[in-house]
Amino acid sequence: MADTAMSARGISKEPGGGDPVQDAIWRLRSRGCWEDAAALLEPRQTAAAALQRVSLLAERCLFTAEGWAEAETALRAAEALAHTDDERGAAACERGHLAYAATVLHVRDRADEARAALGRAAALLRPTAAGRALLDFRRGLLAEHLSDSPQSARAAYHRAHTGALAAGDALLSSSTWRHLAGLALRDGEVAEARQGFAESLRIREELGYLVGTAPALVSLAEVESEPKASGLRAEAARLFRLLGGIPTWLGDRLTAAAIA
Repeated sequence: MADTAMSARGISKEPGGGDPVQDAIWRLRSRGCWEDAAALLEPRQTAAAALQRVSLLAERCLFTAEGWAEAETALRAAEALAHTDDERGAAACERGHLAYAATVLHVRDRADEARAALGRAAALLRPTAAGRALLDFRRGLLAEHLSDSPQSARAAYHRAHTGALAAGDALLSSSTWRHLAGLALRDGEVAEARQGFAESLRIREELGYLVGTAPALVSLAEVESEPKASGLRAEAARLFRLLGGIPTWLGDRLTAAAIA
């Protein structure tokens, strides 16, 4: 399953950003309370706040396969408030991400819409725009999961990784580490995969990103030997239960691992 495909920069600064509202949003989001986090942004009628709301509600869709109508409504509101090329590009990036999520979760095939929206975002966002690394990451997701083009995906993930490190976007770098590791494992490079999965998990634990930690634990378990692998899966199962079965798609992987 694809990762969350969001950065802390696009949603909220990582903990310690100094804005009490953004800190509250981070705490709620990291525990899977996306609706509550999005509600805190409703009084802020700006393009930036509208884009944050879309990102939060789209992440909810990707983790739970629910809330599509609310995310679409928030997306249209963000598109209406976007006036600069960077804002319009960021809105197009969110449209592409939401369409990707619906496709990869088999809710509705919106692959063509996802490609078109991310292409529009690439045309609108300046090379130095804050959202460029996130766009590269999401284009990598499309290449890997919808086009089955690992070479193109790897190039996009590398661009996103470089951009995330340059911007100090730790959460996005966690995602790029994880997906580059997944491609390495696909190529049989187990040591490289282990390093990438371990880095991804370390960052998420340090940030307190609970909702994304269980998937990272399961990924690392795939390349570890026993008994460490079983320990990682047990911790993932504990977090999965603690968060009420989120992300929903992780349950099948944990069940399969238990049976095996």
